[in-house]
Amino acid sequence: MSVGNIDFVASSPIGVVPLRDVAIRLHPEDDVAIARISLQTGTILDLAPESAAQVTVQRFISSGHKVALRAIAPGEPIRRYGQIIGFATQPIQPGDHVHSHNLAVQDFARDYRFGEDVKPVEYVPESQRRTFLGYRRADGRVATRNYIAVISSVNCSAHTTREIAHYFTPERLAAYPNVDGVLAISHLSGCANRVGGATQVLLQRTLAGIARHANVAAYVLVGLGCETNQIGEMVDNFQMRASEAPAQKPISLTIQGEGGIRKTVQAAVKAVESLLPFANTFTRTPQLISELVVALQCGGSDSWSGVTANPVVGLVADEIVRQGGTVVLAETPEIYGAEHLLTRRAISPEVGEKLVAKVRWWEAHARMHNIEIDNNPSVGNKAGGLTTIYEKSLGAVAKGGSTPLTAVYDYAEPVTARGFTFMDSPGYDPVSVTGQVAGGCNLVLFTTGRGSVFGFKPAPSIKICTNTPTYEHMIDDMDLNAGRVLEGEDMAKVAADLLDLTIAVASGKPSKSEAQGVGEAEFNPWNLGGTL
Repeated sequence: MSVGNIDFVASSPIGVVPLRDVAIRLHPEDDVAIARISLQTGTILDLAPESAAQVTVQRFISSGHKVALRAIAPGEPIRRYGQIIGFATQPIQPGDHVHSHNLAVQDFARDYRFGEDVKPVEYVPESQRRTFLGYRRADGRVATRNYIAVISSVNCSAHTTREIAHYFTPERLAAYPNVDGVLAISHLSGCANRVGGATQVLLQRTLAGIARHANVAAYVLVGLGCETNQIGEMVDNFQMRASEAPAQKPISLTIQGEGGIRKTVQAAVKAVESLLPFANTFTRTPQLISELVVALQCGGSDSWSGVTANPVVGLVADEIVRQGGTVVLAETPEIYGAEHLLTRRAISPEVGEKLVAKVRWWEAHARMHNIEIDNNPSVGNKAGGLTTIYEKSLGAVAKGGSTPLTAVYDYAEPVTARGFTFMDSPGYDPVSVTGQVAGGCNLVLFTTGRGSVFGFKPAPSIKICTNTPTYEHMIDDMDLNAGRVLEGEDMAKVAADLLDLTIAVASGKPSKSEAQGVGEAEFNPWNLGGTL
């Protein structure tokens, strides 16, 4: 297997080899197999016992890439996972490399059949549910971390916001051992958008969601003063109240009102200092894992994402739901071509139709901006063996497990339903996770094959690697190796280990990204465009 320019695994021998020894055919109807190791030209793949046929590899095929198992005519669909991943653009012979040179997307009908695959959930009795050590808030929500946030209303106050938060070094917080830190929430927006327009509403909803997040014990709002995104308007629109004194509006400052950056920093530092004793009153106590709200996310995906890490996360997602908890799948452009697998799990036609409406919005959005949703697979995705958005999406939805789809949410909308849910968002990881966390997710399960180093505050991010070479190469950044599945380890055992790790991180164990301080710069609210 290759990672970047590093070749970790030897190529296949020349001669006859059983297909199952060097490649994976995921479904009997699949037209392709995924190379476990790089396949040399001339290697003969024996398809027994599924077939008496033998296929000769026509050209070198890198690990993770697809080899054709039958002849495919131009225009014919090509299947992986038993589902269509695209259509042949030229004649494909058995043993050919199947990738972007001969495989592309075209529209095809999806059979949504709302609710057809809904299966009842066998919930774990409350007395038998697992627990983690969390912070219970006055309103009943449970946190996995305990931060004070300094939130910028506009990019013009971003630097000031960071200065305020970064004043509170570990030494200055030593007297408050229950406080995980003072967090700067800054961004690139807040002005030059239409007042009351869609982008401003998204920004306000996102900032309010972070302010009200269970992992945020208290917060201070900091603006410039003349921006479009007025703090007072945002506070009123989203009924924002002080965490430490719910009957009061939150502390807010503007640079223009205070008389400049230095005076604003001084005033805000005093404000945060007044909040620290309150935040420090919270202590970790045993809580049921039904209080977890987990964001399901992937980035830097490769061909193994849908084979190892994403199905492993899907098993964990199912168990969290069985234990009464909530999981949130997102990235609407990255379920495109696989959304019919989710609508069949919708608990009602209304839920299924809402998901389809989100997909249709993205189709129109792409046309309006003269782009194609199939542009979504990145350079790294394609180098890792993924070809089309359909193929990427079919692997991505595996993170959602198999339980019923209970709700579909707008971006950064508060997640209130239990079980498996979906949030509309772009496919760009920081933007998507920002919405999920603003909606209430208090932990992130993040799969990667190419080696994303993503972290996010205030919700810890656990990175699950799809393959052993990347895991070992980036050991300081990867939390769990799902590549063990490719080496023959039972997927249920890997999922059990991930659930144990999830509980440990929820209880305060730093994830690899947290240990390196990653996660403050990744806050990135969705900007629809239309800058004035």
